[in-house]
Amino acid sequence: MGRGGRGGRGGRGPWRDRIDRQASVSVRPDWRRVEEVDLSKLSKGTSPLSGLVDNSPPKGVEDLAWCGFLDQYNDQYDKVSTRTPAPLKRVETKEFYPVTTIDDPVIEKLAIEEKGTVFATDAILAHLMTCPRSVYPWDVVVQKLPGGVLFFDKRDASQFDYLTVHETSNTPPTPARDNSNEEELMNSPERLSLEATMINQNFTQQILRSQKYRTNFDHPNPFWDEEDNDGMEPASVAYRYRKFDLGEGVQLVARTELHGLAKDRQKADTSKIVTNISANKKKKKGKVHNPLEVPEGDQYMTVYALNEYDPSYKSNAPPARPGTSINWRDKIDNQAGAVLASELKNNSFKLAKWTAQSILAGASQMKIGFVSRTSPKNAYDHVVLATQTYRPMDFAAQITLNQGTMWGHMRLFIKLLEDQPEGKYVIMRDPNRAIVRIYGVPPGTFEEEDSEDGSDDDEEDEDGSGDEDGGEGGEEEKE
Repeated sequence: MGRGGRGGRGGRGPWRDRIDRQASVSVRPDWRRVEEVDLSKLSKGTSPLSGLVDNSPPKGVEDLAWCGFLDQYNDQYDKVSTRTPAPLKRVETKEFYPVTTIDDPVIEKLAIEEKGTVFATDAILAHLMTCPRSVYPWDVVVQKLPGGVLFFDKRDASQFDYLTVHETSNTPPTPARDNSNEEELMNSPERLSLEATMINQNFTQQILRSQKYRTNFDHPNPFWDEEDNDGMEPASVAYRYRKFDLGEGVQLVARTELHGLAKDRQKADTSKIVTNISANKKKKKGKVHNPLEVPEGDQYMTVYALNEYDPSYKSNAPPARPGTSINWRDKIDNQAGAVLASELKNNSFKLAKWTAQSILAGASQMKIGFVSRTSPKNAYDHVVLATQTYRPMDFAAQITLNQGTMWGHMRLFIKLLEDQPEGKYVIMRDPNRAIVRIYGVPPGTFEEEDSEDGSDDDEEDEDGSGDEDGGEGGEEEKE
């Protein structure tokens, strides 16, 4: 049988690195299980629910509203390399608004106007569309109103908006223990997640030009309070509210995000902006001007940042398994494809979500920054080693993300809730198995924990695990 029996050395095989995770939220005795979805079988088409999956694309897409503004991309970041890296700066004057669906005033207005039957944000949609790639536990809250209208939401106290690091790796980050030293804490999943989120926020704003090149849309940022700004301003984001006709009477309204405008140096952008809003058309110097049209040659883009993490950074760590990580500084300039291939293996779910969000928003370009610590033991200072540009449709094909399957997964969750009575539901992934369960929960579920958030945050700050661990700053505002 060879050394160590069937499991190889030590006889434990793949269980050597097994991590037992806790559920993102505890299932309570008064919760009613509605459905269980095996993600592995769903991906293979062998699930009993496969017959409910409709992978056809939306029958139509329509823009309902545009809010916010976009700044121009600074193409100097295309020239960044390991020889001329760009220090990642702290963005301390920008506000970010990860507002959930039910708290969005524009979505509330569109719901009152009966513009849709399902409402969600692009982050929640992309998460559900690509969830078979997920490994960590998560949950999404669904409110079903009288008349059958569905609101897909996130819990206020959840970690939903924080980016994961090496979630799909063979050597994922090890959770911190009670006796963990600072180096181990720095590379724990929670701290890496906070670091990655702050890097992403800072990068999205740093690579943009000044507001001199700004394009404003129909309405201001709906979450920005000009009278209570304290010297802050909104981050460069355009909220594009879109309606997707999924057939069978399902009209999905989503708030999608775009992060900037970029020049197309390869060919002219032939994408059309779908709109039937007559209010968008305004007279300017005797001509009809549509503010939804971006300057000639510009394209809408989304921006994200990957951050380098090497499991062997930790002291006394065993050697990383072959192929699990590579040194970016050795490869990124001449073998960028190898770096991306490694990231596709280690961060498959995160990259799939970003791609899905870019497609939902109708972005023509997706900019991805490759950001690394200045020193492996310093989680607060970073440099940008490269910026790569991808076309979302092409990138989806490259990472084997099938758009039909994306829509099929979303339709499945909608169908599973269509026959349920009005009320509140929770869709949650099992912490240790590729299974998603849907529960019916009492109407007041989670409301008491939301009211306790403030005290929890105070406790975090006291024990040293608060916002000061966030790298370059740019505190994320949790709604």
